[in-house]
Amino acid sequence: MPRVTDNQRVERAADEVWRAAAQHGERSVAAARQRGQVAGRIRLRQLEVILVISVQAGLAAALAAVLADHLLGPGAHVFAPAAAVGTIATAIGQRARRTFELLAGVGLGIAIGDGLRFLLGSGPWQTGVMVALAIAAALLLSGKGSALVGQTGGTAVLIATLAPMERGLELPRIFDALVGAVVGIAVVTLLLPVNPLRILDKATSPIFNSLSRQLAKVSRALVDRDAEAAVRVLDDLRNLDDDLGRLREALAGADEVVTLAPTRWHRREQVRRYADIAQQLERLVVDARGMSRWSANALQYREPVPPSLSHAITRLADAIDQLRRESRLGSGHTRSRDMVRQSVELAAAARTGGLRTYGAGLVVDLRTAASDVLRATGCPPPEANRIVRAAADGSEG
Repeated sequence: MPRVTDNQRVERAADEVWRAAAQHGERSVAAARQRGQVAGRIRLRQLEVILVISVQAGLAAALAAVLADHLLGPGAHVFAPAAAVGTIATAIGQRARRTFELLAGVGLGIAIGDGLRFLLGSGPWQTGVMVALAIAAALLLSGKGSALVGQTGGTAVLIATLAPMERGLELPRIFDALVGAVVGIAVVTLLLPVNPLRILDKATSPIFNSLSRQLAKVSRALVDRDAEAAVRVLDDLRNLDDDLGRLREALAGADEVVTLAPTRWHRREQVRRYADIAQQLERLVVDARGMSRWSANALQYREPVPPSLSHAITRLADAIDQLRRESRLGSGHTRSRDMVRQSVELAAAARTGGLRTYGAGLVVDLRTAASDVLRATGCPPPEANRIVRAAADGSEG
């Protein structure tokens, strides 16, 4: 055999380092490209909501300015349209609270500003003291930065600087804010309420799609015995946290709409069902992460993986995809429940195929996910667990 010299060893080691660095760079570029694509899809999904909020804000500002001029007399009614826009521009789901904070902030700022101006007089240092105490009081009441804090501080500034030169500033400020807040709420609840089901559908779709797609990749990784592919799935599933956060915001917004908008009251039950599904989606994301982790470990430790186990995961992915279609159409969940049973039966059959530690853990997480899918279809937890146990026992028996 030809003898390997030290120089050749060094060259081989350097080649391996360069190859590893190149592979790492390719993975980093691919990850960055994927993040860019995800960000683009998010912007497209949000476009409709952005347009609706923009139109709502413009309409509310115009109506608030007109009403303030007619109700309060001619003048520079800046605060009415500002309050209307401030009410609408906040996150959907927080508008009622934002309106209360806005009005409370105006009242608190006036009370503190007028009280301290009476005691301390007017001037630069008095303005600083008024604003500092107003902000401190607002933070003590709210416990965090909010519209209450901003409105309290802004009103205190106006009282400290303009009240000495313009008498009777306080009442117009309160009425302006009240008119603007009422107009803002009226626009989003009576004139242009958003469709809560469209908001929820747009928020749940990326999570449904990602879950079914990533579980299909786990199944393929088991067939190909590709541990790295299973690890990549785990990384992708960890990126769903932002989508879950947007889903929570969408649920808050939908609940606000069906609570305040009379034309959307008939959607309350459907929104409640979406809320139940959303809770199970969060559980399913955790379940899918566990399944990808067990799969990666099973492959890394070269455990046997019966074909029926990969088929079980594929069937579970199909059940999640079917659940999404059924939820969108408002139809029954017979097909998705049947698919869940088939998934559990296939996983139970795999237990007789020589599963070891990590494979057995994968089956446990699959059963948990199956129960969560059934609960998303409306099954009570005891009933969902009973169906899963019956499917598993029937196959193993």
